[in-house]
Amino acid sequence: MFYREAGDFKTSYRADSQTFPIRLDRMGYFAALAVAYGVVPFFIDDYWANAVFVPFLIYAIAAIGLNILVGYAGQVSLGTGGFMAVGAYAVYKLMTAFPEVPIFLHVILAGGITACVGVLFGLPSLRIKGFYLAVATLAAQFFLVWLFNKVPWFYNYSASGQITAPDRTMFGIFITGAQTTAAAKYLFCLVILTLVALMARNLTRGTVGRKWMAIRDMDIAAEIIGVNPLSAKVTAFAASSFFIGIAGALLFSVYLGAAEVGEAFGINKSFLVLFMVIIGGLGSIFGSFAGAAFLVLLPVFLKNVLVGGFGWPTDVAAHLELMIVGALIVVFLIVEPHGLAQLWRIAKEKLRLWPFPH
Repeated sequence: MFYREAGDFKTSYRADSQTFPIRLDRMGYFAALAVAYGVVPFFIDDYWANAVFVPFLIYAIAAIGLNILVGYAGQVSLGTGGFMAVGAYAVYKLMTAFPEVPIFLHVILAGGITACVGVLFGLPSLRIKGFYLAVATLAAQFFLVWLFNKVPWFYNYSASGQITAPDRTMFGIFITGAQTTAAAKYLFCLVILTLVALMARNLTRGTVGRKWMAIRDMDIAAEIIGVNPLSAKVTAFAASSFFIGIAGALLFSVYLGAAEVGEAFGINKSFLVLFMVIIGGLGSIFGSFAGAAFLVLLPVFLKNVLVGGFGWPTDVAAHLELMIVGALIVVFLIVEPHGLAQLWRIAKEKLRLWPFPH
């Protein structure tokens, strides 16, 4: 009885096709946005920004991008870390070459460059799929990391091989560099995540999203009814890589500040984002948020409990964190393959029927 559509009438097609057709859903999302924009910036400090909020916002963008490819289009990818590296190095070259351009445009252009690279590496999906496509994207991951390591032009011939984000401002406020504040970093990432989520939501609900899901469910049948596999798969790789490239650009420029490609964008990054999508739920924008929040908050919680509460050594706690996360992934795959998003759907159904049993 708490979550009802009763009395929620639609009198036009536009009202029926809006992003959040249920009134309580709209109220919940608007309340979350009000807290995120109107409350958190006034209380956030460096610890909460660096440990929780900024990583969550960035990884949520990456998870949305990968979910479009894996969850909506059904194309397996293990090259997320490599595509995030493309976004990071693209924004680095743009920031150093065009210092007068706003950082926001640099991040968007870095996403566009990553989309072009994603289309290039997505072309094999026209001939292969499943395990073989996963291996092809894994090869792309290793190739991109090797390329950024071996070509000095990408890191401006730095002796250390690292890239460092220069100080950049937006509306007179420092977004990158040592002079930035926790609130500035948080709000910058939050604005981009909001735009990405709205764009992804509308893409998946429109004609393009229906083509992706048709290819995912049965590509041969989709081709028979008129869906072009070439355009569907290429657009899926382009949209996914665009969002992942934005996440990589933010991870380097706003969060890390300096990075070495092998450490910051290795294969572990690819699996981390993939686990976020699996735990959150394939084919769900909300699941991308839930999976990112789960895998960002869980290590922080375990570290505070194991190290701060029980006084365990840091290295032992770090290994135990990996074991717990791995065990939870296995549990989710067995007990609830559709992830946290499916648990939320079940909870909403229970709220619709309560207090009646069925």
